[in-house]
Amino acid sequence: MRIQPAERTKGVQEYYFSRKQKDLDAVSAERAAKGLGPLVNLGIGAPDGMPPQAAIDTLKKVAQATDSHKYQNYKGLPVLRQAFADWYSRYYGVTLNPNGGIQPLVGSKEGILLISLAFVNPGDVVLVPDPGYPTYSSTVNLVGGQVQKYDLKEENGFLPDFDELEKMDLSRAKLMWVNYPNMPTGAKATPELYQRLVDFALKHNILLVNDNPYSFILTENPISIFSAEGSWECCLELNSLSKAHNMSGWRVGMVAGDPVMVNEILKVKSQMDSGMFKAMQIAAVEALAQGPDWFETLNAEYRRRRLAAGRIFDALGVKYNPDSAGLFLWGRIPDPESIERPEGMTPGEALSEKILHATGVFITPGFVFGKNGVNYVRISLCAPVPILEDALERIEEFKRNQ
Repeated sequence: MRIQPAERTKGVQEYYFSRKQKDLDAVSAERAAKGLGPLVNLGIGAPDGMPPQAAIDTLKKVAQATDSHKYQNYKGLPVLRQAFADWYSRYYGVTLNPNGGIQPLVGSKEGILLISLAFVNPGDVVLVPDPGYPTYSSTVNLVGGQVQKYDLKEENGFLPDFDELEKMDLSRAKLMWVNYPNMPTGAKATPELYQRLVDFALKHNILLVNDNPYSFILTENPISIFSAEGSWECCLELNSLSKAHNMSGWRVGMVAGDPVMVNEILKVKSQMDSGMFKAMQIAAVEALAQGPDWFETLNAEYRRRRLAAGRIFDALGVKYNPDSAGLFLWGRIPDPESIERPEGMTPGEALSEKILHATGVFITPGFVFGKNGVNYVRISLCAPVPILEDALERIEEFKRNQ
């Protein structure tokens, strides 16, 4: 290539699921040519259910209005910011400030980059969970920060080990990413955990960012970091409609916190876009107005899927927590050394590849999420029970014929 890319891109690579799609397409074509059943992709967590009907109806209606197609306010419509505040008050028991303390986003993933751009200087240390969402590390690298992984281990319930955190050199630590219910492990948050995290952040003058999109999925009571004492001094929280409302493709999210900190994010965001489509914002208000019945129905389906996914892990001999939260089931390979694998391939990846090519079922290898995931695999719950049962039948047949 004649023109060299920026140095900052050397620290990142194409997202794993984007790279892997080429392999999945090849397997899918091969199976079609042989007259075999279609590929079953249990990888990425893209909800397959429909959004609330009221949101869809509102989107169509408002899109017909002549004033809906102009640039919108960079801060988002006041009615949307108020809807987010009401949502938090109703379900999290937390009071947010809709006049400066909430910034609508094009999905919470945008917020990860915006927060990094707004607060991380070159050389600043950012604490990132391992296993954890790869985008946390990627954005740190893009802005010139230094990634410092902290371990989430099964023996500790996939919660931070505060004794180990205190042993780290935190002199240049600027920001810490937290994500509960955790992706990929499904570990749940507690008020006690959030209080310890806030106390840790205050002690070391660290910006604590809670990425909270899974808080309604397979949990009894959603929890916000802002329920912890002192959180307003050191915390931001990301949330979205992607998971809780089956609206991942709509790209509607938010960041909340002290208005002074939120305004720093707005400084960056206002350079990058000109506001969210008005019809989308008004439709999001309708989605946020959903009552408890919406979430009860949503989680009844995910409970059925979690059971079906568990049967797949049972067939593979993989150990898992049947009461985990979020959109995934995370499982440990009990005897990773027994897995035959090419040199350089982790046990989880070897098992994933073996199942993919033998059955046409793709499950995510845990190495994608960090070194602590190398002996794990993950199943997405974003597939109907019949699809999960089809995957189970294929795997059981493969196991019988081995």
